[in-house]
Formats: sequence, C-alpha cells, structure tokens
Amino acid sequence: MEAVIGVLTVSDRASRGEYEDVSGKAIIEYLKEVIKTPFRIEYRVIPDERELIEDTLKELSDDLGCSLILTTGGTGPAPRDVTPEATEAVCEKILPGFGELMRKVSLEQVPTAILSRQTAGVRGSCLIVNLPGKPQSIRLCLNAVFPAVPYCIDLIGGAFIDTHEDKVKSFRPGSR
Repeated sequence: MEAVIGVLTVSDRASRGEYEDVSGKAIIEYLKEVIKTPFRIEYRVIPDERELIEDTLKELSDDLGCSLILTTGGTGPAPRDVTPEATEAVCEKILPGFGELMRKVSLEQVPTAILSRQTAGVRGSCLIVNLPGKPQSIRLCLNAVFPAVPYCIDLIGGAFIDTHEDKVKSFRPGSR
C-alpha cells in the first residue's frame, strides 16, 4: 500500500502566481530522495487564510488519507502568518518537540530562527509538520526531525514509510 503525503505551501504571493513555489518543490524533492517505500504526493498552494488552511489540512488528512502532511510558509510573526494556529486547531495532539528541534538546528545557522513558530501535531492517523519557508532551512529541519517521522506515523496508525538509510535513518525501537 502506498503512503499518501500532503505538501502544502501557504503563501499569498505563490498562490496568486506572483512567484514560483520553490519551497513546496524543495519538500517534494527531499521526500523523493529519502523515502524508499512507495508513496504519492498531494500538493497544494494556498493563500495565508486560516480557515482555508484548516479546511485544506482536513481535506488532505480526512478525505485523501494522507499519513503525513508537510506545510511550508506562514510560521513567522507577521499578522498573516497563521499556519501554526490552523495546525493546532485541527490536531487532537500537539507534538512540540518537532518545533523545538527545528528551531534548535536553525538557530545554529541564523539568529532570526527564534522568530519561527513551527509546530507539529496529530490528526487521526496523520502527522502534520510545519516547516520554514526557505528551501535550505526546509532541508536542515527535515534532516533533524525525519528520523522520528516514520515511527510516529506507525504509532498513530498511518501508512508504513521507510527511508533510504544512506540519506536518513529512520529510528524504530528495536531496529538497528
């Protein structure tokens, strides 16, 4: 059974076609590099509108059966940055360790990483993770948190995901 993974870019300008969505494409490229098991992507680009973000997260998890949704954009302190609020509104459980680790590794690179409000949570059998907006930061953060992603998805009853160990080694208790 192939896993379904949602990639959601939250950006007013990208959703209007004012510039190319390099962030969402960076996530997709990363997933293709590191995931070994069959999967397909459900990709969306939407504006920074909280209700629309919530509705899209629900559609991806509930209707399309995503086991993982990775968002990019809308995690800063600007007035229209509402991705974490939308994520928290649709999740039954929040997993603050994801955001803590992403900020830690990002702070080693740039002092403004402290402004980021990335988070993660669980909706049913779907893990939702908010990522930063810059492709280099996306890769840095995914490298930090992805070893825990497959096991988290196992625990919540999502589709089995395994990685290419030479790229990212998934951690599952009892595995080597």
